[in-house]
Amino acid sequence: MQGNQQQQAYDRGITIFSPDGRLYQVEYAREAVKRGTASIGVRTPEGVVLAVDKRIRSPLMERSSVEKIHKADDHIGIASAGHVADARQLIDFSRRQAQLNQLRYDEPIGVETLTKAVTDHIQQYTQVGGARPFGVALIIAGVADGEPRLYETDPSGTPYEWKALAVGADRNDIREYLEEHYDAEMTLDDGVGLALSALASVTDGGLSPEGIGVATISVEDERFEQLDERTRREHLEANDILAGEDDETDEE
Repeated sequence: MQGNQQQQAYDRGITIFSPDGRLYQVEYAREAVKRGTASIGVRTPEGVVLAVDKRIRSPLMERSSVEKIHKADDHIGIASAGHVADARQLIDFSRRQAQLNQLRYDEPIGVETLTKAVTDHIQQYTQVGGARPFGVALIIAGVADGEPRLYETDPSGTPYEWKALAVGADRNDIREYLEEHYDAEMTLDDGVGLALSALASVTDGGLSPEGIGVATISVEDERFEQLDERTRREHLEANDILAGEDDETDEE
């Protein structure tokens, strides 16, 4: 009984380490990320790809209100998994940082610089009493000076750089698929195909163009671009993963 009471004390205090060196609230925030639908990032020599599962809970919900891919700057996009409201706060912070960098230095912010600014902001919420960690993970993708970069932010405030990654539901299964099929020399279109195929590998019945979101940032023009529904359908058909009918019952 006494052990349970001690653990509850560590649960309540975000600034208190447990005897085995754990911050329980940060670990719970990671669990919140796992409850969100999957987001995937793929880096290729020609650019970076973001793909997300946008399945909705009810056919009465407006699809356009489900936002999981965001433009942070002309050359940077961000995908999220976890609490949507927490993601919006970090997206707004990211956009402010990009604008401040442009005003101060008259140049676009670097992808790594932005990622570390975001993770520094996240980390502060693991040390301050009376606040909780952000229950969201972000994939920050962009191209700077002709170099594609792909990062993940963790609720602990730690940045990781990846060649390909997934956050959210079924992360481990998707990562295994990416590890098996990733090719360091693939084209940007191949990267889109890999991201969608990885998403389809954990989805029964294929994917619908309305239930996914895809964005790319190419090395050629360094511009964030979201693919329209027609283009998403073409990619699904090309990879033979187009669903016969919509079956969107999961949650954001």
